[in-house]
Order: sequence, then C-alpha cells, then structure tokens
Amino acid sequence: MFDAHLHIFDPRFPRFENEGYLPGPFTIADYRKRMSRFDVGGGAVVSGSFQGTDQTYLRAALAELGEGWVGVTRLDLDATDDEILELDRIGVRGLRFNLKRAAADITGMTLQALRAHELVGWHVEVYIDGQMLASLQPVISKLPVFCIDHLGMSDEGLPYLLDLVDRGARVKATGFGRVALSVPDTLRRIHAVNPEALMFGTDLPGTRAGRPFQDSDVDLICDVVGTDMFAVLEDNARAFYRLPARLRPLPADPTPTLPLTHTDQPTLPIRRDALPKADAADTIPFPVIE
Repeated sequence: MFDAHLHIFDPRFPRFENEGYLPGPFTIADYRKRMSRFDVGGGAVVSGSFQGTDQTYLRAALAELGEGWVGVTRLDLDATDDEILELDRIGVRGLRFNLKRAAADITGMTLQALRAHELVGWHVEVYIDGQMLASLQPVISKLPVFCIDHLGMSDEGLPYLLDLVDRGARVKATGFGRVALSVPDTLRRIHAVNPEALMFGTDLPGTRAGRPFQDSDVDLICDVVGTDMFAVLEDNARAFYRLPARLRPLPADPTPTLPLTHTDQPTLPIRRDALPKADAADTIPFPVIE
C-alpha cells in the first residue's frame, strides 16, 4: 500500500491557525500506530494550511520516514531555484494549491508551478471544491501534471473533474468523510474514464473532516475497482510520484497441482527389430466394395 495523502503535525515545528482552528499533534509515531495493520510501503506527506510555507517539519518527517516517502509542499512565491532544487533533493515532488482554505495568488502560483516543473519535474496537487472547478478549469488545465484532492469534494464539479481525468489528471481517493457526493459512484466513474487516475490515501489525521479515515474505506475501494485494487492502492501513486514500482510476490496456490505418483514400471520404448513379426496369413485383405 502507498498512502498518497497524509499530514504530520509535529509540535516541535511551527503551526498556524487557519480560520480560527489549530490542529492537535499528529506525529509519525501516531501515524504508524494507526496504520499498523496495513502494509504501508511509502506515502506522500502533504503540507496543510496550518503549516504555511514552513519546510522544517517536512525536512524532519522525510528524513525520519526514509526511502519510499515523498513530500508535497507550499512555497513562498519568491522561492528561488536553489530552494526548489534542495527540496527536490530531500524528496519533495510536488506543490500544493490550497484553493479551499487559503487565500491564493492563482497567477503567481501557476507561474511558480510551471517553473518548478521545468526545473525538477514537480506536479501540482489541487485542493478545491467541485463548485469552483468550472471557473478555474482554464487555469488548472494549463498545469502540465496535476491531481485533484478528495475526489473533487462535491457532485457539482464531477462533470468537470471527469473531463480533466480524460485529459490526464489524477484524482486522490481520499477524505471520504469530508466529501458531499456518492463515494462509490464517483470512484466508479473516475475509474471508468482512466484506470490509472485514482490514488488511495488516508488523509490522516482527517482534520475538520466529518469523520477520519476508516479501515473499511480500503474495502470500499477494492469492491469498486475489483482486480485493479493494487493499481489504486499503490501502483498508480508510485508512478505519479516517480518512484520505482514495488514488486509483490505472487500469492501461493492453496491447492497446487501435484505430479502423479507412479507405482508400476514406466512403459519403455521397444526397438524396431524386437517387434514381433506377423505371418503372411495374418494379413487379410479388405473385401472389394462395388
């Protein structure tokens, strides 16, 4: 499993109120404890609105998590090329556009995203309510590589979301407790347009969501996508974050086919000169049928 969307709120590093709200701590230890029953082989740590453009927590988190983990961050618009190169070196792979809970200079952010993509190949992750997708679609579609968080949030934007998916956008199958739509139907429709689009994530700790991630969310995804479950739970995201594919051992056959056991002597070939010779009288001609 690859968790394509989680947040770490480490109390050692700065956090800022957003709309009068400040989340409690959620450390790497908290995350590991919550996900202990799952085989999580990597993930994406996403900067939230409470972390502003601070990078200290992200540096520490990626260093502790190690191989297979990447970061998605927000940058000051005057960030230099050297800063972007350094963040890419430690594992940051994308920029986040928080268009739902943070004031934003869309033009400046888009120009920065284009620069980061040209410089190090970064993509953009867009947190936006579906109601805004229609008005911002001309801007979003200019981004060379991007994904939409939390299934697009609401039904109103689903037609626009599906159009973006058809043109190559990825969508995070996350935040089921914060969306205003039918999760199974939305998953099914996105998957039908492009089986490579959906990427699973827990959205932990689920700050301000109606409910946080539940283990049954994984079961729901598997029920909808069927045999493509490994793609949605891991492979699509690893490809999107430019990570090597994770090799999975083939499951053992519970009832393997076993070779037959012979108790008698095997049949041996007979030499041609050892074959019994037939008498001439043994050869009976066929009657002529007129």
